[in-house]
Amino acid sequence: MHRTPPSTPPNEPDYEGWLTARLRHYLGRPVAADVAFAEYGLDSVAALSLYGDIEEEFGPLIDPTDIWDYPTVRELTRYLQLRDIRPCGGRRIRAAFVFTGQGCQHPGMTAGLYMHSTGYRGYLDEAADVLRPYTGRSVVDLILSGDRRIHRTAFTQPALFAVQYALARTLEEAGVRPVAVLGHGIGEYAAATAAGALPLADAARLVALRGAFMQYLPSSDGGMMATCAAPYEATEAIAGEPGVVIGAVNAARATVLSGERAGLERVRARLEERGIRCTLLEVSHPFQSPLMEPMLPRFEAVARRLPGGAPQLPYYSTVHGRLTTQPLYAPYWSRQITAPVRFADAARQLLDQETPSHVVEIGPRVVLTPFVRRMGGSAGPVCLGVCRGPESNAVDLAGVLSALDAGPLSDPLVRA
Repeated sequence: MHRTPPSTPPNEPDYEGWLTARLRHYLGRPVAADVAFAEYGLDSVAALSLYGDIEEEFGPLIDPTDIWDYPTVRELTRYLQLRDIRPCGGRRIRAAFVFTGQGCQHPGMTAGLYMHSTGYRGYLDEAADVLRPYTGRSVVDLILSGDRRIHRTAFTQPALFAVQYALARTLEEAGVRPVAVLGHGIGEYAAATAAGALPLADAARLVALRGAFMQYLPSSDGGMMATCAAPYEATEAIAGEPGVVIGAVNAARATVLSGERAGLERVRARLEERGIRCTLLEVSHPFQSPLMEPMLPRFEAVARRLPGGAPQLPYYSTVHGRLTTQPLYAPYWSRQITAPVRFADAARQLLDQETPSHVVEIGPRVVLTPFVRRMGGSAGPVCLGVCRGPESNAVDLAGVLSALDAGPLSDPLVRA
């Protein structure tokens, strides 16, 4: 899903032209869009003056240090465009895509959308065809038949990836271009594809083999548990339990634990004694834990043969819990298997740094946007789920597109 940067929309300030003119004034010579300011000899006094000009002309969009963090006309232009969410002749739509993780799947997921949306059907078929050499059957057939095997990891992960890829491509085809992406667990692969860091074929291969290698790990002695504990409370509760780790931090009081089942039961008892609710999850394996390590050598051997690349739009990593601009090579995808999912950290940074007007959850049902909604508060972005659940269909998709002012009946509004 590689995209070229959009041209300046109507009524949006010509940041690049304005910056070029101001820098020419300070430096006394022409300035190229991709050459660092330092190479022209821009000093701190001139940089502060430029900051003052930006503040006077456009308002409080940036900090003084941002001029050195985005040290070319093109980079600073793009940052100004991201920070500027003022209405420009209409509402400004800045949608971030958040891709769900394993556990949101269900038999027949997106079947109604597949039957009644030509665009979605085409993209899901495309993903299924690329996955078929690894899955042995079409994930479309698996989904439409309502097969319970959708809960087997070897099928779950490729099917979820296919659904997320198709949903994102359907939104993009309707004119919704994400300003940033974030993926939870397996959702990081669809996020990386949307960001242009992984071609569809490479992502499909990694996802299918990842799921298959995980499927055949021993699973009887491991599990996962959702808790209403804060991370520090969870850390205290698992002290003395070397077989249990934090698998994900989804919100301030939403921590998932992963590891040996007996250890999880002991931790559950400790937390519930303190009035902290816990729920054992219906998963086949203790994902995001060291118990997944036996599959890593096989997975790394595959991942090393695929080039990977740097994201072409802001990619908020739930491995690092922040924005990453580094290429997503094999070491990243290997670490992602056992590292805790730092969704809360990554989502907070996305909201703060990208200031989206909307956050769109890409997956077969709503899981993550309630967390995002609480993080953003009353002044935060509008949170939308492309699929609300098993009954979602093309009507729901049309409602989401309408909320994003996208699709064939959209108003001529400005979108980032």
